[in-house]
Parts: sequence; structure tokens; C-alpha cells
Amino acid sequence: MTFDQRDPAFIADPYPAFAALREAGEVHHHERLGVAVAVSHAACSTVLRHRSFGRIWSDVKPVEQFTAFNLLHRNSLLENEPPTHTRLRRLVAAAFGRGHVERLRPWVAELADRLVDELVAKVHDQGQADLLAHVAAPLPVEVIAELLGVPGQDRYLLQPWSNAIVKMYEYGLPAEQQRAAERAAAEFVAYLRELVALRRVSPGADLVSDLVAVTDTDGAKLTEDELVATAVLLLMAGHEATVNVIGNGVYALMRHRSQWERLSPALMPTAVEELIRFDSPLQLFERTATERVEIAGHVVEPGEKIAALLGAAARDPLVFADPDILDVGREKNQHLGFGMGIHYCLGAPLARIEVEAALSSLHRKLPGAVLAAEPERRAEFVIRGLHSLQLSAG
Repeated sequence: MTFDQRDPAFIADPYPAFAALREAGEVHHHERLGVAVAVSHAACSTVLRHRSFGRIWSDVKPVEQFTAFNLLHRNSLLENEPPTHTRLRRLVAAAFGRGHVERLRPWVAELADRLVDELVAKVHDQGQADLLAHVAAPLPVEVIAELLGVPGQDRYLLQPWSNAIVKMYEYGLPAEQQRAAERAAAEFVAYLRELVALRRVSPGADLVSDLVAVTDTDGAKLTEDELVATAVLLLMAGHEATVNVIGNGVYALMRHRSQWERLSPALMPTAVEELIRFDSPLQLFERTATERVEIAGHVVEPGEKIAALLGAAARDPLVFADPDILDVGREKNQHLGFGMGIHYCLGAPLARIEVEAALSSLHRKLPGAVLAAEPERRAEFVIRGLHSLQLSAG
């Protein structure tokens, strides 16, 4: 019993298939994906936390055709295990810890208000407007660009690069899209090398400057490749996740009207967590076994992969009361949307600020928002999102 990740019906609503898998067992081998998949919350948690499961990077082949893509991942915090991961995370966390998130909080709120104002004006002028194009997509790109210190005139480059690169995380990607991902990675690497060189001689109040300056307890610094990989990871993880939490989340709220009308400033923090849980922007996260591990009766041998199906874990009735119900006031919400263990998302506090700012502004400025058309889902399974979300004033 598995699912076809290319089936449009599954893409539209994967959760019934996940429920059927959970009822049949906690871990299953998925022939189409070529990996075992964990579907219960307990099994997914084990996959994410167990020290015998790691992010062990294998270069995409042929390696000579994916030089930049492999460089980014070989040097990434996300794709390394201790002791390399420990060193990288300590240095990146030290740079992050210099107050960047709190520095950006009021700026993010102002940006969200400005973007939502543009959306509302378009709704009034044309009868409807796309939430993704006007708010969900530009917001995280602007935030990450501001965090990194990317000049305003260059920020239009970031979203296309991110969109092209993350396609590589899907299964069975066509060759042309693979080549597009490598081209985007190469352009992004070249751009960031120039930005790093600039910040070495002219530092600013941005994260790249702090990543250049930060040193470990033994005086070691990030290599240039590690610094570039960190910046790209922040964009890809921060951009894709935030776009899709906002898009998937507002779509869910439009379809569960009582929850939209229930929103209030006091409920915004729990609402953000619930939207991440209810329709996860990242559906699957892989690990590789470094030694023989048994999970829920399923044995994973050294070198074999296993995937945590985060969307399935998020609807586990053993952990979440009425898991198929959207509840913006849900207090016990142990979702796995930001991961667990040593790879827990460093950018989670900033992502929460972005989503809450967008949701608060939209609810305040367009309280009567309704769907102007049924949205089309993106065809990808791993990164779950919409092409557009047309809203009207109701």
C-alpha cells in the first residue's frame, strides 16, 4: 500500500492516503520513491532525532554537470553531520544570535502592511488579486535579502534562483529542469562570492557581514564555500517554506470560514503553528542510516534511506485531537514542520514572524476576503504549494 506522488488527485489532497498508510502500519517501503517512509508521528520523530540516521550528502551525478549544486549542498549545514555540523551550526547560530531576528521584527511588520495594502488596492481596482504574487512570494524574499544585506536593485534575482534550485528535491525531475537548477546554483554562487568579497572590506549590519566575521572558540572561521552555502540555504528554506505556509494557510482559512472569522491578535501565534501543521509546506524529509536501525518493526540497513512524511505525522490522531479539523486556537501542537533534533530549523523564529505579520495584516485590512477562484496546486509533492491564490473582497 503506497501512493503515486504524481497523481493529481493525490497532490490535491494527500491526507486520506496518509491516513490509510498510518492505519496499515507506521513504516512502509515505497517502491516509486525507492525509500522507506515513516507515516506516524512517533516514527517520523524517531527518524528526525535518531543519531543513527543522518543527512549524508551524495553528490548528484554526473558530478561534472552539477558542480555548483553539489558545492552548495556539500558545504551546507543541512547536509552535514557532527562534527562538521556542530562546527557549522555553532558559527551560524553565533552570527544569528547578534540580534538579527528582533532587529527585523518591526521592519517585517511594515513590509507586510505595505504588500497587503498593494493587494487590497488591486482587489478594489480589479475585483480580485493574487495573494501569492503580491504578498506570500515577495515577503520572504525581501526579508531574507534584508537579512543578508543584498542590495535592493539585485533582489529580483533571488526568487527565480530559489525556485529553480529547489526543484531538484523532487523525485523524477526532467533533465531540463535539472540543468536549470544547476545554472541557477552557479549564478547564485557567483553572485554571493562577490557579495562576500564586498562585506570583507565593507561590513554592514547584516548577516553576511557577521558570517564573515564570526570565529569559533579555536579561532576558525567559515570557509567561503560554507558561507555561500549558508546564505543559499537561508534563502531556499526561508523562501519556499514561508510562501507555502502563507498560501496553503490562507487557502485553508478561506475553506474553513469560521476559523478565519475567529482570528484575533491573541490567537495569531497558535494560528501560525496550526497552519504549518494542517497543510505542511514540506511533506517529506530524508535521512540515511549509518548503522542498522529498527523502527516500528521495519529494519533500515546502513546506507539505506528512510523518509519522514511530515504531512502524515501532522495528522496523526494519536498526537493531535481531531487532526483533520483546522483549529487556530490549538494549544497542544507538536508538529514537525521545523524538524527535530540537531537539524531543527535555525530560521524558525524569523519564519514565524513573517507568517504572523502577513496573516495579521491580511485579516486586518481585508477581513471579508474570499476565494475569487479555486486555486491550482503545484504539481510537486515534496514541496507543497499553490501556483496562485486569487482573493476578492467578498
